[in-house]
Amino acid sequence: MTELMRIPLERGGEVYVEAEPVPGLERAGRVADLVEDASQSLEQALRRVRDAAAAAVTQFVEMAEKPDEVELKFGLKLDAQAGAIIARTGMQGHFEVKLKWRANAETP
Repeated sequence: MTELMRIPLERGGEVYVEAEPVPGLERAGRVADLVEDASQSLEQALRRVRDAAAAAVTQFVEMAEKPDEVELKFGLKLDAQAGAIIARTGMQGHFEVKLKWRANAETP
């Protein structure tokens, strides 16, 4: 059965997110029993990931030969206790980075 996570919003209200059930555990009971409350607001959880993304992008824009474009992609997972986390592929966290340099018209 699908479990839900209730995440509060800082300006009031809440959002429900589908959660993966814990392997080997089967919850039974009322639908209300299948909802787990998150330990922090959505905004608090996303702030931590936003700061990590900003730190990663900073490393590329501070290169000696700065790229004209930096694209950073990653997946997010929401966890009731940990908040927002960067989704993994295999056994590692996953960032996809694309850097672009445009040809300079003045360079032969």
